[in-house]
Parts: sequence; C-alpha cells; structure tokens
Amino acid sequence: MIPRLYIDAPLESGAATPLDGAKAHYLKNVLRRVEGDAVQLFNGRDGEFAAEIAELKKKGGVALIGEQTRVQEKEPDLTLLFAPVKRSAIATIIQKATEIGVSRLQPIITERTNAAKLNLERLQAIATEAAEQCGRLTVPLVEGPQKLSAVLKDWPPSRALMFCDEAGDDENEEWGGKEGRAAPVLEALKSVDRKAESWAVLIGPEGGFTADERDMLRALEFVVPVTLGPRILRADTAAIAALVLLQAAHGDWRRS
Repeated sequence: MIPRLYIDAPLESGAATPLDGAKAHYLKNVLRRVEGDAVQLFNGRDGEFAAEIAELKKKGGVALIGEQTRVQEKEPDLTLLFAPVKRSAIATIIQKATEIGVSRLQPIITERTNAAKLNLERLQAIATEAAEQCGRLTVPLVEGPQKLSAVLKDWPPSRALMFCDEAGDDENEEWGGKEGRAAPVLEALKSVDRKAESWAVLIGPEGGFTADERDMLRALEFVVPVTLGPRILRADTAAIAALVLLQAAHGDWRRS
C-alpha cells in the first residue's frame, strides 16, 4: 500500500513540501521507504495528492507533489461528546470515531466523570494516524475537556444531540416522549421531526449520568434520548455503536 500522510501545509501540483522529523522517521525506519517511493498527501483542505519522496534524512525530508487524486469533499458535521475513561478505552474511542467519520471529539466533565488528565497531543496524534489509515480527507479535532453544562449552554440550535441514556427507566413507561423511556436508536431517529443540519452523540461516564443531568438533558429541545439495547455497554463500545447507527441513519454511510 502507498502510505498516506497528513500535512499541515498547502498542497499544489508541482510544488515541494517539507516532511518533519517524525514523518521522515516513520517513512524511513518504520515503513522502510526510500527516496523515489510514492506517498499520498492530504491536508483537510485541498484534497489528496500523489507525491514522491525526494529526500529523507534524520531531521526531516521533502516530498514532490504530483497530480491531485481526490478532490476535497464535504464530510458530515458530526461531534462525539464523551466522558474521559481509562487510557486504553479513550484511545479506542478516538481511533474508531475517526474511522466512522466524526469531525470533532469533545471530552466532557460530568458529575460522575473520573477526571483523568488527558494528553491532548497524544489523542490528536491517534486521530491523525487513524485518518491517514482509513482514507478520509480530514482529521477530526480533539478539543480540551469542558463541563457538560458549559458545552450545552452555547449549543447551536441546528445541531441535534443524540443522548445515549442508559439509566434504566421505569419499564412500565411507554416508549417515546422525553418524559418516558428512551426509545431504541433507529426508532428515535425516525421520529425526529426536523432534519438537523448537524449531529452530535453524547456518551456518559462509567457511572452513568445523574438524575439531575438526565432531567436537564431531556428538557432541551434539541436532545434526542435513545437507548443502545438491553445490555450494559462499556463506554468505548457504546460510542462505536451509537456512531455507527447514526451514520447509517443520517450520515454519509447512506451514500457509501
């Protein structure tokens, strides 16, 4: 396979672009590439380009940009809000969310979040590597953690929020409305009256949301409460399941 690299620089046929030390090391020492070998470059703005390695040295290299192979396409405006969990689970969430097509990753602090310090540089690197490997033309942005209340305060009204509510509602209540049990994902998404311009998915912490947080979320007009089924899911599993179902119902998976 021809390696794909994300380059934070303008891309244009016939131009040369520098490769930093990390990329040069990856090409030379990990992939065993040499000068003259082919690579593919993208920057999230100009599409994807064929390129050739012109120089590989310890401190960096140079690639000569050839023809454009893919034009830049609009991707879904899809945000994942998730409470920080264990290091390995967060890495899985970042990697798989990138592959599924999330454009923004927002860690949130809830009342039951076990707030571990996040290495945002490492998480952004995981997202970049996943984007390079899965063939997408952009890299999702990993934001710094914020309190859930602060994120919801400035929420764009055109963005629907799929709230994965796994609190175990009263089984005697009917499916449907925000005051009753949360509906299964596909059923809930079909019931959304308006077609949202963008979407977000909210996954809670390992201990779940508190009653006050659930009441607050269900009172918001843009929130769509859903359940992810009869089993208790790990946070990383829940994020993947929710994103897959949303992409299938309202995202770019319908055009695949």
